Amino acid sequence: MAGDVTQDPVALARIFRGLGLAGPDEEVLAEPLTGGVSSAIGRVRLRSGRYCVKQALPQLKVAKEWKVPVERFRYEVDWLRTAAPVAGGHVPRVLGVDEPTRSFVMEDLGAEHTSWKSRLLDGDVDPGVAGSLGDLLGRIHAATADRADVAARFATDASFHAIRLEPYLVESARVHPPVADSLHGLVQRTAATRRVLVHGDVSPKNVLVGPRAPVLLDAECAWFGDPAFDVAFCLNHFLLKAVHLPAHARALLLCFENFAAGYAVHVRWEPWEVLERRTATLLPGLALARVDGKSPVEYLGERARSQVRSASLALIALPVHTLAGLQRRWMELVTP
Repeated sequence: MAGDVTQDPVALARIFRGLGLAGPDEEVLAEPLTGGVSSAIGRVRLRSGRYCVKQALPQLKVAKEWKVPVERFRYEVDWLRTAAPVAGGHVPRVLGVDEPTRSFVMEDLGAEHTSWKSRLLDGDVDPGVAGSLGDLLGRIHAATADRADVAARFATDASFHAIRLEPYLVESARVHPPVADSLHGLVQRTAATRRVLVHGDVSPKNVLVGPRAPVLLDAECAWFGDPAFDVAFCLNHFLLKAVHLPAHARALLLCFENFAAGYAVHVRWEPWEVLERRTATLLPGLALARVDGKSPVEYLGERARSQVRSASLALIALPVHTLAGLQRRWMELVTP
């Protein structure tokens, strides 16, 4: 495995000159970007423009041991290219791939766009962005639903288990033996449901807002599987932030509703009520994982973590089968 490409000017020069983006004598340096745990990513400024280079890491940057296959970078590239015709400019363009370093180059949108997560944590909550993101995800899922060609290209079950199911749900089951059977049941159900091209990390940290908002990034968890995972994964963040930012809870709950509504109108491959039930019952497991799994959210204080933990355990033990009902029950449980 190659070293960190963002710290290797020789490799960067080879990659960018090979793509025709850097001149033969132009120095190629990367400014490291932060925010993720799974990749090395840097911004490269050249005479021809600004770009991002991204490289998959074998060991994620978290406290607990979490090793994942570096080959996932190929599936991220494929996801971006598959989604592009449907997304209409709402995913970054891939400009080239470098196999030796397990990295790829894409357009850089940082000059005109900012992190949606940062805006939300600053209290700048726009439910319209959530509705647009739900619509975008719904269109991508609908365009790939039950397609044998897409299923064959994204048969990434082992990688998805390593990146998502094991560190989130299986790890939470280890920490909480009383609900372990329920959590393992969610793992089995999710793994066995194969309907659409799943992004796997639909999170505010992977959404940019700006002139082309929303722009969806970071598809290295791509998998042909259960759409409920993507929907629950995103909705989870609104519930967590409603605990963290009680003054903005009403707007965050509207984000929850708008995202679900924007998404649901595209569901034709199965009854919405069936997908909604899987989503609502998976969501508390994912919420628990963000305090006791291998990738806890960093912004919750100990009191908020305790509220999330208690509410999640209660909802795992006594599931709610609709998103509206889940949202109401969640706020009942986390409100002092």
